[in-house]
Amino acid sequence: MITSDLTAERIREYLKEGKRFDGRKLDEFREIVVETGVSKNAEGSARVKLGKTEVVVGVKMDVSEPYADSKDEGNLMVTAEFLPLSSPRLDLGPQPFESLELARVIDRGIRESHYIDLKKLCIEEGKKVWTVMIDIYTINDDGNLLDAAGLGAVAALKDARIPGYNEETGKTKFGEWTDKKVALTKEVPISLTVHKIGDSFVVDPTKEEEDISETRVTICSYNGIVHSMQKGNSKELSTEEFNKVLDLIEKTEREIIKQVEKI
Repeated sequence: MITSDLTAERIREYLKEGKRFDGRKLDEFREIVVETGVSKNAEGSARVKLGKTEVVVGVKMDVSEPYADSKDEGNLMVTAEFLPLSSPRLDLGPQPFESLELARVIDRGIRESHYIDLKKLCIEEGKKVWTVMIDIYTINDDGNLLDAAGLGAVAALKDARIPGYNEETGKTKFGEWTDKKVALTKEVPISLTVHKIGDSFVVDPTKEEEDISETRVTICSYNGIVHSMQKGNSKELSTEEFNKVLDLIEKTEREIIKQVEKI
C-alpha cells in the first residue's frame, strides 16, 4: 500500500522537528544484523537485516574465459531479484527497474573500489579466470534495499572461499572448497544512501519515508574516498544541499565501518 497523503504530511512535520516515527534521529540507522554462511551451497553468503528490511546475498564462482579488455583479470557479475514475497507491491512477472538499478549500483561500487583483486583470480591469462557472481535476493522490503544489499555483498565476499578446480578437465569442483579466500583489500566499500524529504536529509529510510523521498544519492566510499555515485528520483540538489549529503555520509560511514569490520 502506497503511503497516504496524511501519513506523508505527518512524516514531513516530524522530520522538521528532527524526529522520525520509529524514534530515530535523522542520521541514525535502524539496528543492523549481519549473518554469514547462511547457504551451504554457495561459495559465500550473508543475510542482512536493517530493521524489518532483509536481503540474502550469495556468491558463486566458476571458471570461464576473461573479458576481452581484461585478459589477466577475473570477471565480476552482480544480479538482483526482487522476490514477490518481500513486498505486496511486487507481482509475479518481469522484474522492476529498481532491481536492475540496484544490481548496477552495487556492481559499480565493488568494481570501482577495486575491493576484489581481480588479477589474483586469473588462472591462465587470456584463457581461464574465475568469475565471481554476486546474487542479491530481497526477503522483506521495508525501505533502503540499496544499503542492505551493499552490506550483504561485502559480507558475502568476506565469507567466500574459492571452490576446487580440476586442472586436467579445467572444470570447477562444485560442492568442494579450498581454504583459499577471495583476495580482498582492507578498504571496504560502503554504499550509503541519503534521501531528501522536504528540507530534511535522512539515512536508512523506512518504506513510508522512501515513498515521499524527493531525491536520493547513493555513494560508495571508504574513509572519505568516493568510488561511485548514483542519484535517484527527479528533484535536483543545489551545491549546498549536496555538501550536506556528503557530510551526512561521511558521518554515518564511520559508524557502519565499525560494524563491517566485525564480520
